Formats: sequence, C-alpha cells, structure tokens
Amino acid sequence: MPAYPTPYTEVKPRKPLWHVLYVQVLAAIVIGVLLGYLVPSVAVEMKPLGDGFIKLIKMVIALVVFFTVVSGISGMRDLGKVGRVGIKSLLYFEVVSTVALALGLVVANIFHPGAGFNTDPAHLESKAVAQYAGAAHEQGIVPFVMNIIPDSVLGAFARGDILPVVLVALVFGVVLSGMGEAGQPLRELLAAANRWTFGVINMLMHLAPIGAFGAMAFTIGRYGVASLGPLASLVACLYLTSAVFVLVVLGLIARFAGFNILRLLAYIKDDLLVVLGTSSSDPVLPTLMEKLEFMGCSKPVVGLVVPTGYVFNTDGSSIYMTMAALFVAQATNTDLTSKGASGVTGAAFIALVATLQVVPTIPVAGMALILGVDRFMSEMRALVNVIGNAVATIVIARWEGELDTARMAAVLSGRIVPDLDAPLMPSSAADTDPATQIA
Repeated sequence: MPAYPTPYTEVKPRKPLWHVLYVQVLAAIVIGVLLGYLVPSVAVEMKPLGDGFIKLIKMVIALVVFFTVVSGISGMRDLGKVGRVGIKSLLYFEVVSTVALALGLVVANIFHPGAGFNTDPAHLESKAVAQYAGAAHEQGIVPFVMNIIPDSVLGAFARGDILPVVLVALVFGVVLSGMGEAGQPLRELLAAANRWTFGVINMLMHLAPIGAFGAMAFTIGRYGVASLGPLASLVACLYLTSAVFVLVVLGLIARFAGFNILRLLAYIKDDLLVVLGTSSSDPVLPTLMEKLEFMGCSKPVVGLVVPTGYVFNTDGSSIYMTMAALFVAQATNTDLTSKGASGVTGAAFIALVATLQVVPTIPVAGMALILGVDRFMSEMRALVNVIGNAVATIVIARWEGELDTARMAAVLSGRIVPDLDAPLMPSSAADTDPATQIA
C-alpha cells in the first residue's frame, strides 16, 4: 500500500473559519441566492463566473486522469488486477444503478408527482425541447466503443472525454510497468507531473467560491424560486428519493464496506458544496480522486474507478430519469400499464429526451413541463453521482484488498485532517517506489 507523509496521530491546527473552503463556498451560495432573488437582471449576468470556473477545472482533468492512471498502473506487479478492477467496477455500477432506477420508479408510482396536471401535449411549447432532441440520438454499442478509441493520443486530450484518456493511460501504464528498472526515471517524472497537476487543481479550487456564486446567482436570477411552485411535488420527490438512496442504499453498502456514510459526506463536504453551487460534478473529479487516495484507496483503483464511474455510475441521473419520465407520463395522462419500452442509460436532460424518443408512448413534448426546473434538479443528481462514485471507489478498493482500512478510519474520524492548501497526494517516495504500489 502507499506510504503517507502524515502519521495517523497527527492533527493539523484548525484554520480561521473564513479560510476554510467549504465555508467560503457556502457563503458564496447564500450571497448568490440573495442576489438572484433581489436583483435578477444583475444575477443573470454572473453566469460567466460559474462557466469560467468549470472550464478552468475541466482543462486540467484530462491530465489529472492520465498521470494518475499511468503512475498507478506502472507500479503494479500484477497487471491482472487492472482487468479484475474493471470487471468488478462495471458489475457494481450495473447493480447499484439498477437499484437507483427501481427506487425512482417506486417513489414516482407511490406519490404520483404529475397527477392532476391533465396536460395536452399538443398545447405545450415544445420548441425549447427541440434543441435537446436534436442533440439526443440513440447510440449503439459498437459506435460507443469506437468513440472510446481516439484518432490520436493528442486527440484524446483535445476532445476532453474521460474514457479515451483512460484508455490511452492504461496502454501507456501497462507498457511502462513492463519496462522494469529501465522505466524508473520515467515513473519518477510521471510522479512529479502528477503532483504538479494536483497542485494546479488545488490552486484553481480557491476560485470555487466565485464559481459557485456565479452559477447560483444565475440559476435563481434566470429561473426564480417561484418557478418551483407548480412542480414542487416533482422536485420534492427527487430530493426525497435521492436522500433515501444516499442514506439507506449507499449507507448500507458503506456499512458492509466498513465505514459510515455520514462521515464520508463530512469528509468530502467541500466537494459537495462546489457541486451544489455549480450544478456540475466535473469540477470536483480531481479533488475527489485526491481525497480518496489520501484516505487509503490505492492509486490504480482510484484512477480506474472514479473516471469510469463518472460515465457509467450515474446513480443520481438514474433516479432523475425514471422519475421525470413517469412525471411526464402522469402529467399527460399517458397509460403505461400495458406498454413495453426500452431505456437509454445516461445523464441529464439530453439523455432523458433520448430515452423518451425510444419510448413512443410518452410524448417528448412533455419535457417542456420540467425544462424550467431542470437546473434545480440537476444539482441533486450531480450530488448523488459524486457520492455514489466515492462509495463505489472505496467498495472496489476494499473488494480488491487495496484499501488501507486503518488509514480510512483515521481520516474519517478526524484523527488526520488534510491540509487543503497543499497537495494531498502521497510523497514522491510512495509514488516512485514499486514496493509501495499494489502487488
């Protein structure tokens, strides 16, 4: 297992309250909400602050994933573990995502959030949905797999997609692992590059309060809290279902894996507030990987599970898709009792439109009903996605014997407090010494 620079007994001095990132982000969210409510016209103009912050983080994500995966895989003695981790991850993703889909289905059928709308799809303004319908298209397995393979190594980074970068990193990491001592200088260089990129991320995360302020101000200013009124039942059902999924479903999984879900939430609270403020899980991908490795998950497991989980393990989006689809069916009085349908797994609004396009009994025009509050629901589904991927990584690491359980207990109990002003990644000795990597 990796060696860590911080002993289990060390607790760093607490910073002044206003120097703590999650406090700054929370304050920024509150200020953004107030501005959006009091001066909507000004608040809408704050949108570039949120978009700019997300773009700054996304420009480094590909490098973070590449260096993390390559440096982790290159130090592995048993490369068969790469395949086992991948298979176990996909199996876990499939099972837990199915549970999320089923939970959303059950809650929507119990509470009927769309009942009473009695909406005629022909009278809906469907032009707003047309742009999403144009972007949403059913993709087969073969095209999906082919899109994972980039046209070139640089193309993988230029596209900004995660899976092509993971594929390139796996190939380079496996080859570097087979080079033995001859590859040691390159492993040291990659380890340094890994710490370098995380240093950049740590620097950029100081802008998180500004990004959260801009995104939240725009959301409230553009859509307004009043827009939640008619669809409050749908939003409330989604939030309730998400809370049940996290606390009960993921809570039970966490208990079997040997940790407390509430303590994990407290540990990653900074990331969750950033997600809440920006309505996007992308900005916290690097810091989530950083914290999971710091708490005892091995580098290769973190490097493989977290990026792939962002694509395949979207529990929040699974809940959202079933509930939103059933809401539209209920609101338009569409009978589904005797109809068969096929689903398209995905995330966010476009994927839901794509799903309804292959479920002919539910009118796609009905999506215009929830378009105005989709932003509010995207916050919760992004939160659940991040939490689900954190739990998945710990579970897979425990499953593979690549989790330092004593380290995890110490971190989650607060006996080790990470210094967020410095990179959390292990020291250079841990990164470059093959004996510290997983066997």
